[in-house]
Amino acid sequence: MKKLTFSFDNGPQPGATEPLLDFLHERAIRATFFVVGQQLDDAGLALARRAHAQGHWIGNHTLTHGLPLGLEGDAERVAHEIGETERRIGPLAHPDRLFRPNGSGELGPHLLSPEAVAYLAANRYTVVTWNNVPGDFRTPHEAWLETALATIEGQDWSLIVLHDPFIAKMLDLLAHFCDALDARGVTVVQPFPPSCILMERGLPTRDLADFVTVAPGTGPLQTPSPPPNQHG
Repeated sequence: MKKLTFSFDNGPQPGATEPLLDFLHERAIRATFFVVGQQLDDAGLALARRAHAQGHWIGNHTLTHGLPLGLEGDAERVAHEIGETERRIGPLAHPDRLFRPNGSGELGPHLLSPEAVAYLAANRYTVVTWNNVPGDFRTPHEAWLETALATIEGQDWSLIVLHDPFIAKMLDLLAHFCDALDARGVTVVQPFPPSCILMERGLPTRDLADFVTVAPGTGPLQTPSPPPNQHG
């Protein structure tokens, strides 16, 4: 039986996240919202609290959603982008400290720097990627529906990435998508497929070389073990 996990990036955004939360509540869907820290002003934080209260998981998607950390990821920027966002998320954070790097929907060494990996390990983050990015942020925006369904056909468990600011304008298509999932017998679940987890509570789940930019001549990536008394 095929499964699908919903995730929503780049919010919260007033005017967009509210109707999306209404839709998910009506459909009894629980998802993960990977939030951008600078969006967590008073209105954004209220939306994150509402999402959390409705059973959605809240994850960290950097502070500014700027250049990927693999392209500009010295220790100071990493600590600011990840750490400040986590501070703003505060008690809404999932116990596993979920973090999703930004990378324009593409997987590769641009996602993380060695300094980012060290920070994520030391602070016991769980790093979550994706395997279904249908492009609701690209024109024509409506094309995401068929792309998402086609991707689902080729894998047993999809972790789809949609975006609050775009998908909220296409809730009719999201309804069609959910109906299509039901018709195909796809089960919607909240946990993530193991194939999309790069690190779990600070420990790599695989060789990270394909996801980390290493400067020439620096040798292979060395991932430190997380200290035993850090967040668990």
